[in-house]
Amino acid sequence: MNAASDPIPQNEAQDIAIKALSFLAQDPDRLLRFFSQTGLDPQTLRKQAHTIQAQAAILDHLLRDESLLLVFCANTGCKPETIAPAHRALAPPSEN
Repeated sequence: MNAASDPIPQNEAQDIAIKALSFLAQDPDRLLRFFSQTGLDPQTLRKQAHTIQAQAAILDHLLRDESLLLVFCANTGCKPETIAPAHRALAPPSEN
């Protein structure tokens, strides 16, 4: 198995998601873009930031924008290849 497919424990995935939220919150433009693309609003995010669903949405947002993902990783020291497994640890399984 390679690092991109190795599972990440849920608590580590949650830590990465919280770092990602903090990263987004440091820049109003990034945060507004997140709200625009996810349909969340500040009040809802405040209430739900601790939930796995909101944390999965945060990581999904990073995964949809490679340049944002790379800036996040450069700023936090997270490895880019850990974000997708972290997202999988938080996201509900796909329905077939």
